[in-house]
Amino acid sequence: MPGASEQTRRVKVLNANWIAGPDGDDGRFELMIVTADDQQHTIAPSPASMTALIALTQADTVLLWDPTDRTLIAANLVGSWLEVVPESGEVRRRPPT
Repeated sequence: MPGASEQTRRVKVLNANWIAGPDGDDGRFELMIVTADDQQHTIAPSPASMTALIALTQADTVLLWDPTDRTLIAANLVGSWLEVVPESGEVRRRPPT
């Protein structure tokens, strides 16, 4: 994946917690990302960002996490350019067919 680090792995589990704030407050979200290599990562997106993140999880996409750059990558938005090595969860770029 262009720009992704060697540590980029497919997302296996994505859990979201919402922590309520005071009345009238948006509260706070925390996401736990578990990658194919069973590493756990935690991020805290804004409530506004959660709308886009939830939409990505509902679409027919492949989610990848790059812990080096703290980047969530939505792949396969159109076409198929990535392959995931089943044994390791490693993500490799595949030439278009």
